[in-house]
Amino acid sequence: MTTAQSVGPPLWLLLELTYRCPLHCVFCYNPTEFAATGAELPTGEWLRVLREARSLGAVQLGLSGGEPLVREDLEPIVAEAHALGFYTNLITSGVGMTEERIRALKAAGLDHIQLSFQDSTRELNDFLSSTRTFDLKAKVAELIRRYDYPMVLNVVLHRLNIDHVGEILGLAESLGAQYVELANTQYYGWAWLNRAHLLPSRAQLERAEEVTRAFRARVASKMQIYFVVPDYFETRPKACMSGLGSIFLAVTPDGTALPCHAARMLPGLEFPNVRQHGLRTIWYESPAFNHFRGDAWMKEPCRSCPEKARDFGGCRCQAYLLTGDPANADPVCDLSPHHGLVTAAVARAERAVADGGRGPAAPLVFRDHRVSIPVVVEGR
Repeated sequence: MTTAQSVGPPLWLLLELTYRCPLHCVFCYNPTEFAATGAELPTGEWLRVLREARSLGAVQLGLSGGEPLVREDLEPIVAEAHALGFYTNLITSGVGMTEERIRALKAAGLDHIQLSFQDSTRELNDFLSSTRTFDLKAKVAELIRRYDYPMVLNVVLHRLNIDHVGEILGLAESLGAQYVELANTQYYGWAWLNRAHLLPSRAQLERAEEVTRAFRARVASKMQIYFVVPDYFETRPKACMSGLGSIFLAVTPDGTALPCHAARMLPGLEFPNVRQHGLRTIWYESPAFNHFRGDAWMKEPCRSCPEKARDFGGCRCQAYLLTGDPANADPVCDLSPHHGLVTAAVARAERAVADGGRGPAAPLVFRDHRVSIPVVVEGR
């Protein structure tokens, strides 16, 4: 039984300030049903959340969305976070960043900016986001350097761009990037809808890893490159969020508090809202945050597995999407009775790539904040 005394503080706080975004990325992790969510929190509520989180011990702050730059109150939110002692990281597409805004954010105390690209080419970058933003992103990268921020680039990898890893890293080098995250797609939200188009083959993944290793050796310490391997090609699950309710707390635009970005989809849990509850109560006392703490919730094979203290049974959202039950072992694990669902998805990706990269007859679904698409669970 997990008690409040055995739970540490939420060291990592993510404020998803808005689901509004000028981009329409086919791999966006925002919920496909976000059109049905409530109104965004006003400035005062976000400032209260910051104060309560800092008093709990939170130290790392991510500001994301959607696109956080669409919030006109981003600067006062950053200023309050800085005054409280947070290390602040803005996660942005760059759309909406001007010299006036970056100057204001610098003055407010913003520590870090992470800029996303979709690909190394204008054509595919703009196709994947259904926008014309490639040239704008390059200009924002120059602004980031000019205002003396670490140059941090993020590119989400999938079947449509993973063969361009060498060119992507070349682009990062030309932009003066000091840190690059090559993050293979995690299949939630819009990426889950588009998985049949996005999941790469094992050969694609292995080539990308080899290209990354060679590039890393060439640039040595000039650039730190992180290659996040996709779950579907592993035989043991990742320790998702170090276990739900362990160190990570997200607050969505309408104030719903979550133990991971995608947890809103999990059935049978009523996640609390910061409009009605304080963060201390939410973190330590709410049934939703306590539900997957400890191991009492685990089924076999997780319950008796010696690795459960290391991987915590894997990802609850992945277990739900693939099997229909979030208490099942993450099917990425080859000990899971549902592991065949993962190997079957990989086999379909292999066939699609061998067939010239064609996906299913259904088209890609681009992110659209005006629509609400229910989550379809594979295991049902």
